[in-house]
Amino acid sequence: MSATRDRHVCIVVQNLPVPFDRRVWLECQALRDAGYEVSVVCPKAKGDPRYQRMAGVHLFKYRAFPPITRQIMFLAEYAYSILATFFGLVRAYRRKPFAAIQVCNPPDVLFVAALPFLLRGVKLVFDQHDLCPELYESRFGTRAALPYRALLLAERITYRLSERVIATNDSYRQVAMSRGKKKAADVTVVRTGPDPDRMRRGDAHPELRRGFQHLLVYLGVMGPQDGVDLALRAMAHIVHDRGRTDVGLTLIGDGDAGPELRALATELDLEPYVHFTGRIPDAEVAALLSSADIGLSPDPRNPLNDVSTMNKTMEYMAFELPVVAFDLVETRVSAAEAAAYATPNDVAEYADVILWLLDDEVRRKQMGASGRRRVEDVLAWRHQIPAYVGVYDRLLGS
Repeated sequence: MSATRDRHVCIVVQNLPVPFDRRVWLECQALRDAGYEVSVVCPKAKGDPRYQRMAGVHLFKYRAFPPITRQIMFLAEYAYSILATFFGLVRAYRRKPFAAIQVCNPPDVLFVAALPFLLRGVKLVFDQHDLCPELYESRFGTRAALPYRALLLAERITYRLSERVIATNDSYRQVAMSRGKKKAADVTVVRTGPDPDRMRRGDAHPELRRGFQHLLVYLGVMGPQDGVDLALRAMAHIVHDRGRTDVGLTLIGDGDAGPELRALATELDLEPYVHFTGRIPDAEVAALLSSADIGLSPDPRNPLNDVSTMNKTMEYMAFELPVVAFDLVETRVSAAEAAAYATPNDVAEYADVILWLLDDEVRRKQMGASGRRRVEDVLAWRHQIPAYVGVYDRLLGS
């Protein structure tokens, strides 16, 4: 293997475009700054070219699969993702051969696209963003024998083919070592920490509060398992049951459940109080987070969420926003004293915790300051870089 090939890594992600996928983009920049050449194969956002070089990173993109509305569509998405990823890898390899492929799930079937390259001596690294069997169970509420076992099999094969596994937290690391049979030395925890230099509270923009005394904000993907419906139901409790018309909610982002959530807001008679922004530029996100009082992490307890790290929670903390969340294992690990916790999946209690916090400005400021310190001292991406780059330094002998 040539020296230049040894320093070339190709990252594959199917779930989001890059650089919209913040974790993958941070990884790209970390490898680039460490002297590696980096290519990415990912879906296109609207208006993206098939190829572009951005900040020294080579991006090979393909048309994204339509949003999934039925279980059967997962099979079509998997087949499409494998083919699109394979041809993207071919394009990247033709430009310049790479020494390692990093597959980021979901889904766990991307190893199929990487197989021809593994036969040529390319090494596989598994960056496990989600537990796909738990994701399926949480999304569809079932462990139906065939789909669930197929997901377990795909995960097992990915573990087996991967020479290194990158886990987003210690709960995922334990799964890799128990269910995946990986050696402890081959599994590295790399958290998706925010960049506190880029993510920090700025000047408030009173007009973004839309005339409300208090503003709640939700930031992130809107899928069936993300609990945004619970945030809307909590808002209905605040407005209609508690009579608080001084509170507004802004929801930033979008996803498969977006249309249903907008319909639910209308059904709950929340249109005057709730605003959906869709996906918006980072500057607009920062302005909203700098103008809000509380960040909402309404992820319900389910097999996936209880052991997953929520990026939005840490981003709220970077902007000195206190967080209201359900009491989940990894959410407590991330937020610690920066969050107020409700009994999992209890919407009325979640709403009352929000109101309790809104009525205690001193407490909100203390929690916001605590969250910011935790980001700077423990969670920030700069603390994760040595572990992440170290995976490739050890694997490729750099």
